[in-house]
Amino acid sequence: MLSRSTLRHGALTAGALTAALAGTIGVAIASDHQDSPDVELNAAMDMTDVYAFPSPTAGRIVLVMNSRAFLTPGQTPSAGFDRNLLYQFKVDNNGDAVEDRVIQVTFSGSGAGQQVEVRGPLAPPVTGAMNNEIADISPAITGATRTTLGSGSGLQVFAGPRDDSFFIDLEQFLRIVPDRKPVTGPLSQLPATPSASSFRPAGQAQNYVSGFNVLSIVVELPIADLTAGGNQRLGVWGTISR
Repeated sequence: MLSRSTLRHGALTAGALTAALAGTIGVAIASDHQDSPDVELNAAMDMTDVYAFPSPTAGRIVLVMNSRAFLTPGQTPSAGFDRNLLYQFKVDNNGDAVEDRVIQVTFSGSGAGQQVEVRGPLAPPVTGAMNNEIADISPAITGATRTTLGSGSGLQVFAGPRDDSFFIDLEQFLRIVPDRKPVTGPLSQLPATPSASSFRPAGQAQNYVSGFNVLSIVVELPIADLTAGGNQRLGVWGTISR
């Protein structure tokens, strides 16, 4: 097996999600941007958001992991995933906060010509945030990025650029929590004052990520491939590790 040590926990986890599966799936989201120096200095490591929501097709679930924040339209055509990183969706299906199933995504090549390999869902070769391993099995899906791969009745995958769907008044956020201000880039130049204690009201808030793109990994599959023992809840989170 190929073993790669993970980034520090704070650098790789975009947040845990819980989705209720009582007939339908509850929508859940989490967000995390540039939360360590490692991530800030290597934009490809930056996992921004994880989403879990029901597919329009009954009995299926959609998982989304976004990375590489603040891609401009000019950067997007040549943007690619880091081929030295392992991207994983991790799923807890028995409520013990330990992953029981993982979906592993890796890339080769560069830019718009990249190829993606998807393994899983499968039992994790190792559990926890450290010493992640790529499973020693053939990929379930292999193909070009920026196109939909797989089967509408089984595992289906898209990996490529998409408009950043998150809304955040980021400049105001950094006035509220100034210690999260990055040390590089335009946001590092944000004046220390005025400080703030709350977000601006609707109509005045400014969506900082409007017009920027991200790199998305979108996976759709049958819910039954992730659940176990009749449990009606899933914990879902994502990791990016080296």
